[in-house]
Amino acid sequence: MSQFISEHAALIVIDVQPDFMPGGPLACHDGDAIVPGIGKLLKAGLFRHIVATQDWHPRGHVSFATSHGQRQPFDRIPLYGHAQTLWPTHCLQGTPGAELHPAIDWSSVDLILRKGNDPRVDSYSGFRENHGPAGVRPSTGLAGWLRDRNIFEVYVCGLARDVCVLWTAQDAVDLGFKTHVMWDLTRPVTTETDIATRARMDRLEVDVMDSRTLFDRIPMSAVG
Repeated sequence: MSQFISEHAALIVIDVQPDFMPGGPLACHDGDAIVPGIGKLLKAGLFRHIVATQDWHPRGHVSFATSHGQRQPFDRIPLYGHAQTLWPTHCLQGTPGAELHPAIDWSSVDLILRKGNDPRVDSYSGFRENHGPAGVRPSTGLAGWLRDRNIFEVYVCGLARDVCVLWTAQDAVDLGFKTHVMWDLTRPVTTETDIATRARMDRLEVDVMDSRTLFDRIPMSAVG
């Protein structure tokens, strides 16, 4: 008998990379606390389909504060008609901080989706880039990849809860996917955003859940 949650469900792990860990240039609050749980989830074999996203920025990316003169990290500027947060330089292509976290065995991942590699456009969601010069949010291709595999349900975890995880969940709902967020396997840039993040997910009718409930569905021998 299959141990999969569902043949039609996929796990999406968002941006679990060293640069988002404590001590990194864009550290999430307690970001390292989710690493063991995500490692356990990948090892358990609960999902037939697994996607990992990876921030993958070129030098001089438009989202970096250093690309805007005297601007400081976390300043906000108008960009292509929308507000853009300026970030510390992070996840530079080919650097150790941009790699998927080395403490996790990623061998069960079916797709590694690199995002943010257009120097002109920021990219939070796994599904769509942020607004670009043309005034639209280009697709990353993830929705088509999932639909080609008859997937209509997604479980999301990773970093950061208040940015890339939230935007991925929002887009998943908008694109018609039944969406779950494993709150215990996410962390925010700052906990000050948690109430607003949770309220937004509730309004979208995202199922905010605890990952430990998934393990009740399989024999303990499968998770070790």
